Amino acid sequence: MRPAARKLFAMKAPEPELPAEDGPAVSGVEEHLAALLRPQSFETDQYRALGQFVAQARTSTDAKLVAVTSPVAGDGKTTTAINLAAALAQSPGTRVLLVDTDLRRPLVASNLGLDSEGPGLAGAAVDPRLDTRALVRPCFDFSILPAGTPPDNPFQVLESPRIGELLAEARRDYDYVVLDTPPVLLVPDCKLMSRWVDGFLLVVAAHRTPRKLLGEALTAMGEAKVLGIVFNGDDRPFAGFYGKYYGRYYRERGGEDRGGWWRGKGNRQARPLPWR
Repeated sequence: MRPAARKLFAMKAPEPELPAEDGPAVSGVEEHLAALLRPQSFETDQYRALGQFVAQARTSTDAKLVAVTSPVAGDGKTTTAINLAAALAQSPGTRVLLVDTDLRRPLVASNLGLDSEGPGLAGAAVDPRLDTRALVRPCFDFSILPAGTPPDNPFQVLESPRIGELLAEARRDYDYVVLDTPPVLLVPDCKLMSRWVDGFLLVVAAHRTPRKLLGEALTAMGEAKVLGIVFNGDDRPFAGFYGKYYGRYYRERGGEDRGGWWRGKGNRQARPLPWR
């Protein structure tokens, strides 16, 4: 598979409050999941742009299994994976499965307000009698396969050929499979997953992820497998000719400008940037 050209996506830092009119109030859903809670927001449009990029990668390179990771913990990989799955599922008739493969610190189910107990991926990997399709849960417009109860030896579970069989089954059943994988520099689990996935999205956090760790993560993963980099929590001030127009376009209902939604440099951060 020929690797797609890498892209850089900048994601706006989340708003502290949710406008009541913008999306449904969903009990237990983590507030940073804009694609679920604030479907008309600028944040959600950025995840849609990310989803369009993944869709193009599938067309050009047949990349159906996309893993989301980060150099270290706390960079926003789980938030990105869930928002990406939700954005992809907004296309009519598109079947999307979100799989939590972070067996050491699974957060997908809890971020969606779902019970995280049960067999999940970990249980299906060690017990071939478990039907994976029965473990998949519908959630909004997509499906999730939670990690399940964390096993005693996550590395050994992910090393099992059974994981490859489960992902091959998911590839047949869904148009897109989004994996939330462990941080690439903290544990070796992510490298194990690279043999099963078509490409990675690497999430880095603004003002948090050192450039050195980004370089080490790219080296550890193999740059050819990195589809793009997501710059999470961008809070730089609006600047340039187009700034005022974005501020006027995304506004609160009732007419108040929301000029702080996107704080990129001019209009350049409003679309994917070529990786340099």
